[in-house]
Amino acid sequence: MPSMPTTPRLALGKPDYTSLVFPDPPEDRPYIISNMVMSLDGTVVIEGTERGLGSPTDQLLMRELRVNVDVVMNGAGTLRASGTSSRVTPELAPLRTARGLTPHPRAAVVSASGDLPLERLFFTARDFDAVVFLSDGAPADRRTAIEATGRSVVVLPAAELLAATLRHLRRERGARTLLVEGGPRLLGGLVALGAVDEYFLTLGPVVVAGNTALPAAVAPRTPSIADLERYDLVSAHVEPTTSELFLRYRAQRPGN
Repeated sequence: MPSMPTTPRLALGKPDYTSLVFPDPPEDRPYIISNMVMSLDGTVVIEGTERGLGSPTDQLLMRELRVNVDVVMNGAGTLRASGTSSRVTPELAPLRTARGLTPHPRAAVVSASGDLPLERLFFTARDFDAVVFLSDGAPADRRTAIEATGRSVVVLPAAELLAATLRHLRRERGARTLLVEGGPRLLGGLVALGAVDEYFLTLGPVVVAGNTALPAAVAPRTPSIADLERYDLVSAHVEPTTSELFLRYRAQRPGN
């Protein structure tokens, strides 16, 4: 693994996320990175989505991150609110195929109930593969309806749905890198598992008035100071034309 810079400097301009290098994944899960955009006052969602918080530059960087991963994962709430796919842009797809990868990463969604909008692109598109991870408590008719869209369904124990999903992706699907794009409950569950290896954060130069702020991550239990996990700054870029700050952090863990 190449060494990371110990004293990252603030660079000007858009970063290049098309050729990132990540450490090897653990045996029981992929190496997991998270991507989010946040306003100056800590808002990550407005009117149900992240749209409006970041610029087209931020949206391009999201697609660039996808170039490097095997799976793009979202929670059911994100799929219901704004839809999701794992597509990269036509200009970026050749970068993946040149590395022996599919043009687009596999998309994945995790749902305890199976209450998913089957008319969304996630289910109707055929230019990328997708898989739904359901808990064994989901109604049988919901599983049947999802399978009728042509997407594969993996049923796992409700008590360890998220951990079992990660094991399946690593051991059964060969996934080495996973990008989490939302939402807060999925990210919170991964944080509780100690499974988020890197954060890519865009700080947008906007303030959202009112009480619309939602937490970036909702953990399944109440955290404490003892639960704090430390991360090192890997890179920082400021884009003068948009006044956005693009940050990359990596967990302080053995092997990282």
